[in-house]
Amino acid sequence: MKKFTVVVNAGAERDLDDITAYIGERDSIDRAMVVATRIERSIAALETFPNRGAYPKELLEYGNRDFREIHFKPYRILYRVLTNEVVVVLIADGRRDMRTLLARRLLGA
Repeated sequence: MKKFTVVVNAGAERDLDDITAYIGERDSIDRAMVVATRIERSIAALETFPNRGAYPKELLEYGNRDFREIHFKPYRILYRVLTNEVVVVLIADGRRDMRTLLARRLLGA
């Protein structure tokens, strides 16, 4: 079975830091660490079978099939599958205005 190298880009790292800080301020540090750890586990699982993720519907509207996503509810983890590498590009609360966020962050709009 082929294994991919999983890389989290700087923007996605900031996303995870922001999510952790937000939960830590509004709930507890313990809860923030649990959520961060579970998101990190979801990301690590992309090492095998990264193509199992769905195409984000907001990007399909633009005909874009460059990105895929997995979920750790309510968070959406968007990534790109390359030849030997998976690059995580965005981690966001799916309750946000994803169309605008994706257009700005991934499509440069």
